[in-house]
Amino acid sequence: MSLTLEFVSTLRAERSGLVDRLADTDGMTAWVRTHVPDLAGLTATEELRQETVRLRQAVRALFARAVAPGPPSRADAARLPAFEESLALVNATALAAPSAPQLRWDGEPSLGTAPATQAGPGAQLLARLATAAVEFLAGPDRALVRTCQAPRCVLYFVKEHPRQEWCSTGCGNRARAARHYREHKKI
Repeated sequence: MSLTLEFVSTLRAERSGLVDRLADTDGMTAWVRTHVPDLAGLTATEELRQETVRLRQAVRALFARAVAPGPPSRADAARLPAFEESLALVNATALAAPSAPQLRWDGEPSLGTAPATQAGPGAQLLARLATAAVEFLAGPDRALVRTCQAPRCVLYFVKEHPRQEWCSTGCGNRARAARHYREHKKI
């Protein structure tokens, strides 16, 4: 799964209800260590956590626009920031940490980029998340983004097969079981 999908999926539904993996600094630190290994030394501060959640909500607002005319995620559709504001935040954040050209040599030389060393780990994280969102939403997968319509699911996913309707097998099973129950329950 792409970093951007993992990032928007930090808000998810579980049996206990809606769960925010970035709800506190410990949760955010654990998420970064798992999903952004080269910044695994980062320990989230409350200020960085709030900035990261604000960025996530902006990216989720862009995802909500990307799935249109389909429905956005039920997790936070009513609480998302405006599209224009979200677009401006994501673009500004992507520019926040400057990058430096890097020469890569994997058999053949190629040009790459890396965060400049003067940017702190927090700025690097935010810039990486915003840049990943920009690249994802400007790329071919944007047209395949869908909202999982299974009961209780609030995730976005990339439709990889023409008949795919849910983000996972588990959600598909839950949706089919719910449909079966509705069709066969006694009135």
